[in-house]
Amino acid sequence: MQRLPGVGPKTAQRLALHIIKRPEAEIEALAKALVEAKKQVGLCQVCFHLSSEPVCEICRNPNRDNGVICVVVDSRDVIALEKTREYKGKYHVLGGVISPIDGIGPEQLTIQALVRRVSQQQPREVILAISPSVEGETTTLYVGQLLKPFTKVTRIAFGLPVGGDLEYADEVTLARALEGRRELE
Repeated sequence: MQRLPGVGPKTAQRLALHIIKRPEAEIEALAKALVEAKKQVGLCQVCFHLSSEPVCEICRNPNRDNGVICVVVDSRDVIALEKTREYKGKYHVLGGVISPIDGIGPEQLTIQALVRRVSQQQPREVILAISPSVEGETTTLYVGQLLKPFTKVTRIAFGLPVGGDLEYADEVTLARALEGRRELE
């Protein structure tokens, strides 16, 4: 269990001890549910978000704005953005970031599918919502250059968390906060 993201040695031990104490039928039901989830959940054929259907609920929703596509790294980002209830457009999940050190190039991601989608659908805007790591910046610049001939390309602003102090922020975060500033209403 320690191989699961966010599960360290102590948590893995607690989970293992908890599972051992449970009735065998309960553990079999859990194992069966995990196998079924793995079998039933795949990727949306349009945006590559997790889905139990060929096309996910967001892509099928006629109330979503087809004129805006938000590009994210993985499905966790879609879930996080959906929790804000602010974004009403569609998504495109890249499936990672360009990372030559890890052997991940553009061809391992869904970048070509995104370019095809944008060139065919001609949305009025593509929002790049990719974290500002070195790999994220590389991916943002690469994808942005590919999409600029087809549509307006923007990126989300980065800055300080609510309750954060300026003195503890790094230079890149402060620079992004300044770049992403907007006029008071």
